[in-house]
Amino acid sequence: MNKNELNKIREMSDVELTKKLDDLKEDLFNLRFQHAINQLDNPMRLKAVRKEIAVIKTIIRERELKAQA
Repeated sequence: MNKNELNKIREMSDVELTKKLDDLKEDLFNLRFQHAINQLDNPMRLKAVRKEIAVIKTIIRERELKAQA
């Protein structure tokens, strides 16, 4: 993930982040299912989706902590 993508994610609202997080979780589920039945074309996509989920969760948590302070 490059800095442009990270900046785009940081500029999203909380509602947009939550929606994107839900979409990514659904994608991850589908990728895991494809992997289980050996139909996954690009196994590195699993890692990329997990990383993007972690980034979004981190940004959401940063905002929560900033709001508490």
